[in-house]
Amino acid sequence: MKNIDQKRRGFIRVAALFSTVPFIDAITKRGELLAGTIAKFSTKLVENGEVLTAAHWGMLKLTIKNGKVVKSEPYQKTSDIENSLQYYTQDLVYADDRIKYPMVRKSYLENPDNPKPELRGNDEWVKVPYEKAIKLIAKELKKTRKEKGAKGVFAGSYGWKSSGNMHNARVLLQRFMTATGGFTGTVGDYSTGASQVIMPHVLGTLEVYEQQTSWPLVLEHSKVVVIWGANPLATLKIAWTSTDENGFKYFEKLKKSGKKIICIDPFKTETCEYLDAQWVAPNPNTDVAMMMGMVHTLLEAKKYNADFLADYTEGFDKFKEYIYGKDDGIVKNVQWASKICGVDEKTIKELATLFYDNRTMLMSGWGMQRAHHGEQPHWMLVTLASVLGQIGLPGGGFGLSYHYSNGGVPSAKSAIVGGITANVTPSKDEGGAAWLKNAAKYSFPVARIADALLNPGKTIDFNGKKVTYPEIDFIYWVGGNPLVHHQDTNTLLKAWQKPRTVVVNEAFWTPTARMADIVMPATTSYERNDITMTGDYSNLNIVPMKQAVKKQFEARDDYQIFSDLSKEFGVFDKYTQNKTDLQWVEEFYTKAYNQAQKMKLSMPTFREFWGKNKPITFDVPYENTQFTRYADFREDPILNPLGTPSGRIEIYSKTIEKMNYKDCKAHPAWLEPAEWVGMKEKPAEFALISPHPSHRLHSQLNNTSLRKKYAVANREPIWINTKDAKAKGIKDGDIVRVFNERGQILTGAIVTDGLKEGIVRVQEGAWYDPLEKGKIGTLCKNGSANLLTKDIPTSELADGNSSNTALVNIEKYTKAAPELTIFTQPN
Repeated sequence: MKNIDQKRRGFIRVAALFSTVPFIDAITKRGELLAGTIAKFSTKLVENGEVLTAAHWGMLKLTIKNGKVVKSEPYQKTSDIENSLQYYTQDLVYADDRIKYPMVRKSYLENPDNPKPELRGNDEWVKVPYEKAIKLIAKELKKTRKEKGAKGVFAGSYGWKSSGNMHNARVLLQRFMTATGGFTGTVGDYSTGASQVIMPHVLGTLEVYEQQTSWPLVLEHSKVVVIWGANPLATLKIAWTSTDENGFKYFEKLKKSGKKIICIDPFKTETCEYLDAQWVAPNPNTDVAMMMGMVHTLLEAKKYNADFLADYTEGFDKFKEYIYGKDDGIVKNVQWASKICGVDEKTIKELATLFYDNRTMLMSGWGMQRAHHGEQPHWMLVTLASVLGQIGLPGGGFGLSYHYSNGGVPSAKSAIVGGITANVTPSKDEGGAAWLKNAAKYSFPVARIADALLNPGKTIDFNGKKVTYPEIDFIYWVGGNPLVHHQDTNTLLKAWQKPRTVVVNEAFWTPTARMADIVMPATTSYERNDITMTGDYSNLNIVPMKQAVKKQFEARDDYQIFSDLSKEFGVFDKYTQNKTDLQWVEEFYTKAYNQAQKMKLSMPTFREFWGKNKPITFDVPYENTQFTRYADFREDPILNPLGTPSGRIEIYSKTIEKMNYKDCKAHPAWLEPAEWVGMKEKPAEFALISPHPSHRLHSQLNNTSLRKKYAVANREPIWINTKDAKAKGIKDGDIVRVFNERGQILTGAIVTDGLKEGIVRVQEGAWYDPLEKGKIGTLCKNGSANLLTKDIPTSELADGNSSNTALVNIEKYTKAAPELTIFTQPN
């Protein structure tokens, strides 16, 4: 008892010291005070040497010379596939467009009640002291809450934020908003907006973020591997935590396996080239029709698993009636499918037969569901897999995340490191995801942000419910770049003028930061201490993310910014729980350490772990290498039912039927997209596909010298079919104007035979760089694809984004090429 009291009194003495610290740099000062009382190990920065850290693109070894990062390279190498993202840390830390100081837009600073929002993006910036910026944000947030209530404050802040469990910018923002009175947030995400809503109706789970049948079983049992609408060699460079990079290893093994590999995609991806796979190129947005042609082929040939359909699925008979055109008079056969998807009848038939005759794994990407009626493709893929009847067999069935965060890499037996939560008072049973249910009192689908800003009070349908948009007057955005990420940029720019106040925490002058009223300079993850794990599914490593260099200019951690804002609201102690960021990291680690002790796993103490600056790698049990998704369900569907109303795979959903949506039937259906190459009166000539980039994480790293690796004529590249380019008089390296009724961009031409005719390809994520600043509709000099994409919901069911449903025109640009200005300091 004496020892406990001594510890308690010691803590009280330290807490008493806190009360004398002014709010400016309170967390920094607290760290100095606690260094000698609690931490008891060195946190001195490495001046010359190496530091281990991590990013979404993997574990990194940084070389430090005279206190500066001079080199960045991969900490490990798992295969012959290079991860191009791992060499540019120094470019980020010392970027020309670093936000150096707190900045306020001139018109806003002069009069926050009449801030002239139409000048966002074309106003002067004024440097202000940090404490003044904090007080200004707090004052205006209080004013909005008083006038509009919590609904008037939007803190959804969707984005890929920096890697790390402590400095999760979005969670730190929402923790602050939760502690001070609530906010409007969002549900869903851009990546899988349609599938994460439809899959629970079909399979009883999100599916898109679930572990896959293990790669060792695929390599042992699959005879045919189909990569449908995915480019894993590009997307496996990253993970939501930090990539374990073992997905590359397994694709290397797949390449050497001699298996039949098929890539179904309008573009012959680097994955297709690397695997020397058969390339099948359907029209964009037509995968559903192609799959239906396959199902009809199998039904006619009686090559389908009737027992599986009877025992494990619900409503196939009704879907079969649709295939044979009972209600609409249209038989969904190969002739019908071929006319829509542009793949010849012979190929569709051969693929269907090949899939049935061999153990086949259908590996699907997410691009096909980021489209108008995006609920249908993965529903139809599951239906096709059900007809084949191989779901739950080793190496058979389907998988929706082999291309994401190394799905299928066997899970290690590991302790799990938690993170900061948006719920400021989590219960003992709540983990790192507690904020999902506690953070926002009001929310709407994330892909409807522009619609919500433009139409306060509008009510929309969403997954069987009604959602009414609030009147948003204050936006606080961190850890993301919506002016690049969201569809139909010009519509978003109009919507962005509606709120009175926009605050952004950022490290760089992104297009979104330039459209703010108040900008707070944030640290990069290399200027702070954090912790993460590698492998969203494997949980293979725990990695220390030690601060590599001092904070640049006046940059501060998001945690410090929100801690100082919390002091203005009188919730400083509630927000911080009297911990520095490193103490939080130690707490997360210690909880994992205690797990490990119970699991009989070896882990060093935190002091030893942090001092060594090495990852902890866990072992993978043999039984985890033998994981087959849905094996238990297949073995006994009664004892192991799915989470659907019927407990089975719902090819026909009575739940969706009751919703009575015109744009989402009770079964998979071919529904004509709003724009596609097969429509009768096309508003533009070419279909646009805008996949995840090969050399960026969405918009991250666009401001580094990595850009030199892929830019063409100093612009974002556009891939054009050889015949199409010839018809337009376009050659390799030419600057090309791409345009439609929504916007216009400049790109650099790559002419290729590896793209289906009538289609062009521009990767999403290039920073929006307007020719005329602040003018809606002006030309983007840098080639941001979302100037051209449609901002319409996938359907009333999911309200996901429809970025891959777009038609565009192209022409050779003959004017003098304008200089890019987006990667330099603004006025």
